[in-house]
Amino acid sequence: MPGNAALQQAFDSCSALLTQYKAYWQLVPFACQQLPWDNPALAEKLLSLPEQQLAAIDQSPLLQQQHFTAFFDDLFKLDSYLTPADNGLPASELKPVPFWLANGIGGRKLQQIDAFARRLPASTLPMLEWCAGKGHLGRLLAWQLQRPVTSIEWQQQLCADGSALASQFQIPQRFVHADVLTAEGSAVLAPQQQVLALHACGQLHIKLLQQAVATGCQQLNIVPCCYHLIPDEHYQPLSTLGQQHDLVLSQHDLKLAVQGQVTAGARIEKLRHTEVQWRLAYQALRADLTGETDYRPLSSVAKHWFSGDFAEFGRWAAEQHQLPLPAVPDWQHYLQQGAAHAALVRRIELVRHLFRRPLELWLMLDRALFLEQYGYQVTLAAFCDYQVTPRNLLLQAERH
Repeated sequence: MPGNAALQQAFDSCSALLTQYKAYWQLVPFACQQLPWDNPALAEKLLSLPEQQLAAIDQSPLLQQQHFTAFFDDLFKLDSYLTPADNGLPASELKPVPFWLANGIGGRKLQQIDAFARRLPASTLPMLEWCAGKGHLGRLLAWQLQRPVTSIEWQQQLCADGSALASQFQIPQRFVHADVLTAEGSAVLAPQQQVLALHACGQLHIKLLQQAVATGCQQLNIVPCCYHLIPDEHYQPLSTLGQQHDLVLSQHDLKLAVQGQVTAGARIEKLRHTEVQWRLAYQALRADLTGETDYRPLSSVAKHWFSGDFAEFGRWAAEQHQLPLPAVPDWQHYLQQGAAHAALVRRIELVRHLFRRPLELWLMLDRALFLEQYGYQVTLAAFCDYQVTPRNLLLQAERH
């Protein structure tokens, strides 16, 4: 994606699509008692889909396109704005990671690190790993490329664990224990640096972009995640063009960009279905008792709750809303209502989730345009397959 004009064109296209179709994604599915759009053909399509197919369609961009391209054809063309994933380090420069170095790193995490490493441009700059955790990325790259890396992380125990691993394998990796949101954290940035951030959350990667620009860091390689983890109620666009668009995004809207799941096992999936059914069942009970049909959220609870008894959950929920319950509520009746409502919500979410990628692309383009404003040459690419991680968009920037 060379040049500012291409980035702007992509951003304008995303903005136009998100605005045109906002009735389909800028909503709260739990609060809907029926399909919220006046689109009979789409309604017929959704109601014809077997329940057991919904999860597979939801998790596959290809199946989404097959089922919904007739309704939202232009949605599925946006990835053409991404740079083809064919540049980066030649395979010969990356030594295969030995088993003893990869020990303790999950399979998908290892695949992500490997794919990320293959996208890095050749460089002799010292590396900085932002929000490092135990420093798996930095440790593997320092070993493969034989270059020193500084890893910054705010949890002291993770710094200690990472330092111990680096020492054990005699790898040139130095840990800095600091909060990246503070001046002390930003102080690790330097002009002559190759900055690496693989899945840095919300405000943590926004802070990196802002401070890297202020410092004049030479090279940035950033894969964001958790766009909704920001201090403000609404997203504040970074780029001048983003600030000129009237797309107002709440934290709830931003969560949509990260709702893709490819790693959940059958048990977690079952618990998630149960949770949705129980929350909606309680909502039906509350509506009957109070006459209020507006959805009122409940706080998050641990998943183990949903292996237990619905009556126990219902009493807890009623306590949260200070709602007096009858002596013996008809729990089974409300569970049936919850199941019917959950089936509706799954279909609304199936459509809403078509906009995960366009929204994430809009957010990434806002970041790319921000960097271009400060003299960086920027590319945006998918660095690995969606099934390795749905957060597979890599922002790379080189200071002119």
